[in-house]
Amino acid sequence: MPNSASARPGRRPAARRLTTAAAREPRGARRKRQTRSRLLQAALQLMAEKGMEGVAINEITEAADVGFGSFYNHFKSKEAIHAALVDWVFEGFADAMDRLVSGISDPAEVISVSVRRTLQRARGEPVWGRFLMREGLSPRAMDRGLGRRLLRDMKRGIAARRFTIVDPLMSFVAVGGIVLVAIAVQLQFGSPQARQAAAAEALGFDSDNIPERAAAAALQTLGLGRREAERIAYRPLPSGDWQGALAAFGGVPQDAAPLRSAEPRARRNRRGSQRGAPA
Repeated sequence: MPNSASARPGRRPAARRLTTAAAREPRGARRKRQTRSRLLQAALQLMAEKGMEGVAINEITEAADVGFGSFYNHFKSKEAIHAALVDWVFEGFADAMDRLVSGISDPAEVISVSVRRTLQRARGEPVWGRFLMREGLSPRAMDRGLGRRLLRDMKRGIAARRFTIVDPLMSFVAVGGIVLVAIAVQLQFGSPQARQAAAAEALGFDSDNIPERAAAAALQTLGLGRREAERIAYRPLPSGDWQGALAAFGGVPQDAAPLRSAEPRARRNRRGSQRGAPA
């Protein structure tokens, strides 16, 4: 008589019992989620380059390789997908940032860490950075996510007498402007591969440590002295699962297939059939 546990009636092998959440997800739900992800990724790339007004819905569906009618299964309009992107770029990222700085009590360090992480992400994800540059001072963006958190942290710093601010509106706009201009500097000059890196070097500009320098400039705008601002800005970033927080709160899912060019699908199909035609 076999004594193996796997031979007991009604018992399945352990390997068959272990299933992932993705495997348990119904196929229809998974395909719907992946389609929505593709649409968001395509809209992000196009709107970062041309703005919402310069992008048509058919461009989004072509880039996502999704049927035009399928768009309306996920979003009511172009404005709706743009609103979803703003929520992701600003609200989701800000939620991840709150998780990262939850153990920091100094409002100055909170703003420093937030500025540095924002610039680091923009450097690692240029499309995300360009969308932030384009939308960062829009009324919707200033009222959500990063803008709302910046205002909150400024108020905390004022209450704690950490910041000396005469004009809160101009200080708020100035700090936001520092971040957005620093993103532009990174994209233009911030690496040897950047388009204008040689020109910046010829002019004698040093493009190293832009996140830290931007954080120091922001803190000086809020009333800190230069030495203290630089000391805070160059502190080691707080430990924590930053990538995990970003994945949980601040990212469009990346499990869909790569995006295609916005070339019309009919033209791609003709080109494919011509390539496969016998000589």
